[in-house]
Amino acid sequence: MDSIPVIVYVLIAVVVLGLLGLVLLRGPKAPRGGYASTRDADDLEGGPAEAPGDLRPGTAEAPEEPSRPALDRPESAASRMARLRGRLAKSNNVFGKGLLALLSRDRIDQDVWDEIEETLLLADLGTDASMELVDVLQRRVKVEGADDPAHVKAMLREELVKLVDPTMDRSLAVERKDSVPAVVLVVGVNGVGKTTTVGKLARVLVAEDKEVVLGAADTFRAAAADQLSTWGARVGVPTVRSDVEGADPASVAYDSVVAGIEEEADVVMIDTAGRLQNKAGLMDQLGKIKRVVEKAAAVDEVLLVIDATTGQNGMTQARVFSEAVDVTGIVLTKLDGTAKGGIVVAIQRALGVPVKLIGLGEGPDDLAPFDPESFVDALLD
Repeated sequence: MDSIPVIVYVLIAVVVLGLLGLVLLRGPKAPRGGYASTRDADDLEGGPAEAPGDLRPGTAEAPEEPSRPALDRPESAASRMARLRGRLAKSNNVFGKGLLALLSRDRIDQDVWDEIEETLLLADLGTDASMELVDVLQRRVKVEGADDPAHVKAMLREELVKLVDPTMDRSLAVERKDSVPAVVLVVGVNGVGKTTTVGKLARVLVAEDKEVVLGAADTFRAAAADQLSTWGARVGVPTVRSDVEGADPASVAYDSVVAGIEEEADVVMIDTAGRLQNKAGLMDQLGKIKRVVEKAAAVDEVLLVIDATTGQNGMTQARVFSEAVDVTGIVLTKLDGTAKGGIVVAIQRALGVPVKLIGLGEGPDDLAPFDPESFVDALLD
């Protein structure tokens, strides 16, 4: 009789220890979602994001994902500028070498000066700038001579730098202020590499440790939002987009800025459409986007993307866009595919707006700040 309680106690102890071991093996219950959001999705309009890195208008919560892919590490600004300078020297060498060869001749007569002017015009420098440069060089050659090739190169460099104008402010307005992110509107016609430029610029900003939000306001091109989301996802940058193709671009742009404010981002970059049925419609749309966005925050930067290979056609585009929105800077893409580096001078003179960024190549980090002296040195390398 006395042994029965002892056996019972032993059995109870074994059962209790077994249950405890089971609990410990299972561990604590995992929370649902696995994504820290600054706001509840119930407070927002629209459904959940469909892909990591996407924010639908009014949505800040991403779906549960078992594992995140490793993010790209963007190249630093200093590194990419050195690499792009070498590439620019190769692509535009015909322009620089042609001028140096003409100016280094033993005898420079009027026929040579006509050839120099033609070279400048073919490089898309523009008529006024070409004539001005030829006049200055003619005077200097008469006074200083052209016997020493090194002196000729120094003389040409000095005058080209003046034309490119290093006094222009080429800094990007991408600093957060008064608890509101900087807002950058990117405009341009289709085919110039506008969406790609937004993605590449996001990489530049991430390399500078800035928090970025992208806005896919090109709602008329089905692949634009997907393309932008892919660029952002590579570097951990979210994209605000619409579920509906052809949705109001101004609404998406506004939601992008609101998301940027709520996420305490440093910069919100908005990609816009480049084609509607007519030019007036496109310009009206851009004006509307800017007005609507400014209900949430000021637009700090309007970057116009121009394809450098289009020459004077790019000049026409620049004038039209500058009439619709207050363009603050130019991005020249595909500069590696042309020897027409003079387009830099022509556009700046026509608009009074600086070239701030240049694209040289298809690589993800083939975009860099524009530096006038490095640009001219590359031309004459």
